[in-house]
Amino acid sequence: MDKFNPVDMSLWQGRQDPEDGELALRWHDKVQPWAAGAQEAAGVVLLGFACDEGVRRNKGRIGAAGAPLAVRKLLANTAWHLNRPVYDGGDVSCPDGDLDAAHGHLAERVAAALDLGHFPMVLGGGHEVAFGSWSGLNRHLGGSGKVGIINLDAHFDLRMKQEQASSGTPFFQIAEQCAAQGTPFRYACLGVAETANTQALFARADELGVWYVKDEAMSERALPTLLSGLDAFIADCDHLYLTIDLDVLPAAVMPGVSAPAACGVELAVIEPLIAHIRASGKLRLADLAEYNPTLDQDNRSARVAARLVHLLTR
Repeated sequence: MDKFNPVDMSLWQGRQDPEDGELALRWHDKVQPWAAGAQEAAGVVLLGFACDEGVRRNKGRIGAAGAPLAVRKLLANTAWHLNRPVYDGGDVSCPDGDLDAAHGHLAERVAAALDLGHFPMVLGGGHEVAFGSWSGLNRHLGGSGKVGIINLDAHFDLRMKQEQASSGTPFFQIAEQCAAQGTPFRYACLGVAETANTQALFARADELGVWYVKDEAMSERALPTLLSGLDAFIADCDHLYLTIDLDVLPAAVMPGVSAPAACGVELAVIEPLIAHIRASGKLRLADLAEYNPTLDQDNRSARVAARLVHLLTR
């Protein structure tokens, strides 16, 4: 079964303020449909990963498959401040539970966007999205260059893949793929909750040389130290892939996730980190994961997700 869903531009509608002219535009006024292979001006391509099969396998609360639709609806009415085009590239889904095939379809779309000079902004979906996103970047680069993965997350997601991949295995899968192709595994996980990761996962992170920072150490006061650490990590990379598991945020800010954070990292810390990563000039790809609209309250989580997309693409 084809797992790519065509672009639905009917989602892009919202408020109009004609009295203010061009300065009153919103995302729904500017987003254009995109088809892989089309020759448009380089910009941002939104790609949805409407899949939570990995969350189901990881015994989490399903519902994240509806996130790409919900985030687009909130983005539609967001004020426009970008200076490059944005295209909607539609969604990859996983209707029959074949996660490997869904990863392959997403990788194809990400690679196609990168090949044409676009910045892919992937809207998950469970955090199993990460393996598909990274695979697309890896395909585009042909395994060349030093790729750094920065994960803002309460969880390492380094579970060993047994019979099936899940939302808990993507970075272990990436580490395995890097070993198979003879490329280094450069992984930073910022916001790790000690209570949400077993000693086995911490040991695996240490074995793999992961740079990690616990949530308790990620305060506004600690930002200079965090940014210095980021600089050291980024300096050893040619390309960056940023993935944000929204459960890194406090539950009061991000209630609509499968595993709300008991502590979490405030937006006042997350946003400067995003800005610093973007300012490096090495960011090639970003995604958001784990937003679950069925668990949201008054679209609070969707608004935060839309704000982060705005920050990542402006």
